[in-house]
Amino acid sequence: MQRTITVRGTGKVTAAPDRIELTMNLSALDPDYGRASEDMDRRTEALKGELEAAGFGRDELKTASFNVNTEYRGVHDPETGEYRQEFAGYRVFHGTTLGFPLDMGRLADLLEGIAGSGAEPELSIRFTVSDPEAVRREALRKAAADARDKAELLAASSGVKLGELLTIQYEWGDIRLESRTMMDTANGMVKPRMMKAAFAAEMAPEDIAFTDSAGFVWEIA
Repeated sequence: MQRTITVRGTGKVTAAPDRIELTMNLSALDPDYGRASEDMDRRTEALKGELEAAGFGRDELKTASFNVNTEYRGVHDPETGEYRQEFAGYRVFHGTTLGFPLDMGRLADLLEGIAGSGAEPELSIRFTVSDPEAVRREALRKAAADARDKAELLAASSGVKLGELLTIQYEWGDIRLESRTMMDTANGMVKPRMMKAAFAAEMAPEDIAFTDSAGFVWEIA
């Protein structure tokens, strides 16, 4: 019967953020769908105008989601003491994203422009890396070295020899790398005018920490 040793190796790496990703959500509500749609077009155009003023191309603003829903609100009837649902209007939602190389000064100027644009988007800001796969590869290299060190130590301590590597167990999947430095409020979204004060002093996003692991099986003799 073949004897084996199974070890899980872990690789930990840190990476300095080199990219900013903004999520900018626009919303318009009106009982008349046409007016709601026109308001959304105005907000979107105002946002694109500010991006152009900041040196971005209009096509750099990407649509992540777009939907239209009917919205109702609870209205209290003082005569019966009950609440009824009353039509509030059509909610038009346009979720947009913008990504660019890390430049805190450019970000500050962009936020200031957006704050005065009248678009009134809700913002979420992430500090990430432009090549997440390079970070994963480095973590896996360290995981493989870590597993080998552990296997050799266990084999030597047990009076056996490490033989051929038989299998490697790893599950590939999407990874999301972002700095723990947050520019958001507790609900995850903020108005641009709330963020201008955050850039009063120079700041640098915290490095990103990433850990990955894989299982290795060796033959022992």
